[in-house]
Amino acid sequence: MRKDKSFGVSDETLFLQIRQGCRKSFDALFIKYYPVLCAYTRQFLEPEDGEEVVQEVMVWLWENRQRVTFETSLRNYLFRAVRNRCLSLIDRNELKRKAYHIVHEKMSSHFENPDFYDYEELTRRIEEALTHLPESYREAFELNRFHRLTYKEIAERLKVSSKTIDYRIQQALRQLRIELKDLLPILFLGL
Repeated sequence: MRKDKSFGVSDETLFLQIRQGCRKSFDALFIKYYPVLCAYTRQFLEPEDGEEVVQEVMVWLWENRQRVTFETSLRNYLFRAVRNRCLSLIDRNELKRKAYHIVHEKMSSHFENPDFYDYEELTRRIEEALTHLPESYREAFELNRFHRLTYKEIAERLKVSSKTIDYRIQQALRQLRIELKDLLPILFLGL
């Protein structure tokens, strides 16, 4: 077990105490990992966004401390969680960019009135609709639609069957159709 000299307690011991609701142990873990995790995010994001991601991961860890399990180490778990959140944020930014191009380039020729749909409102509605999806549906949908992965590739990455991925994407589409029904003509012309 690794021990940190500044705290004299292993990560595993800290986490066991955190599971029991010990705020001091959580604070110690936060102080220990916050700077290195923020530095790690700089390879993905701007510093302010990276700090926000690290804070979100740490808050999530505290709120879900009873359910969290990790296979190798808490350190690896935190770095993986931060990386995944960074990649999700990058994906959302990519979605914004794609929505902008759809509205700006493809839709401008279909609608004479440039104020027909406000880009900001369209982007907000799409992002909001995606956040309402269950995590597993959203992840499968985004990997398929925005990363162009096949169902088989997604299934291998997520360690589930291709049929499960098919179901998740179909359910995501169903929910998105319901939530974005008034935007469907615009969205699907560009997708």
